[in-house]
Amino acid sequence: MPPTGPGAIQISRIMRPDDANIAGNVHGGTILKMIEEAGAIISTRHCNSQSGERCVAALARVERTDFLSPVCIGEVAHVSAEITYTSKRSVEVQVNVVSENILTGVKKVTNQATLWYVPLALQNVHKVLEVPPIQYAGKEQEEEGRRRYEEQKLERLETKERNGDVIQPVINPEPYTVGHSQSSLIHLVGPSDCTMHGFVHGGVTMKLMDEVAGIVAARHCKTNIVTASVDAINFHEKIKKGSVITISGRMTFTSNKSMEISVFVDADPFVDESQERYRAVSAFFTYVSLNKEGKPLPVPQLVVETEDERRRFEEGKGRYLQTKAKRQAKMQPLTQQ
Repeated sequence: MPPTGPGAIQISRIMRPDDANIAGNVHGGTILKMIEEAGAIISTRHCNSQSGERCVAALARVERTDFLSPVCIGEVAHVSAEITYTSKRSVEVQVNVVSENILTGVKKVTNQATLWYVPLALQNVHKVLEVPPIQYAGKEQEEEGRRRYEEQKLERLETKERNGDVIQPVINPEPYTVGHSQSSLIHLVGPSDCTMHGFVHGGVTMKLMDEVAGIVAARHCKTNIVTASVDAINFHEKIKKGSVITISGRMTFTSNKSMEISVFVDADPFVDESQERYRAVSAFFTYVSLNKEGKPLPVPQLVVETEDERRRFEEGKGRYLQTKAKRQAKMQPLTQQ
């Protein structure tokens, strides 16, 4: 569906072989990068819509997004973005992704996401500017936006408090254990990864996180795997150009047909020796295993060995059951019609 609001935008791109896995399904990270690009454009444009100090909108958080249907090589991804709420210093952007088969004309919704941005002054990256207000259709719409803003603000604080985890290497791990599939990727942040401020684009970070999560899932299942959903992605600290980042992932929970993978990004700011290594981003990715026909396969159950692994497994199970309950609650009114 094309954008409808006065400030809405749409970007489109055909999916190429280097966007996809060996089965021809486009990487979830590629779609997440496009979603962030659309969000950054519309929020930066809005925050500069009035006279005053110029700024660039920086990604602060991505709410849970579900991958409703895979995008394939040769299809066109249409990403539409619209601003739905503004607080004094943040912008909420709703993004929809529709894939189009340009041979048959068939279109389908593949993703829906909510992103939060903050405007950073162009001349002083540590200065957060005020956001121009938007016009709401009614008081109820504004109140709903305020409720979403307060919820995500609280969740960001809770996530930051439990961000002390590290992944330790395991010697000769047993199959299906956490240590067997855990993975890390090291990346030097270059100019092409960064905004005008010299900090990493949120979309670049999300794409790398999805790659690591995919490696963890593939090591565990040894089948074709695809991203099913991403829980809230929290951007705790900015990452400077020239930093070395370590993206780490480990499996936390398995159900019969899905895997939850915890992914976090640590930054070593080598260009600034006064600053120590810090946790920059964290999220949970959910993957499913597919056969050659694209049908879901049973997932080998995760073998937990330590108290910390058992605790993380139970926490993951709680998130899984909560998501399942929300999905069933949404479906119930449809079945009653």
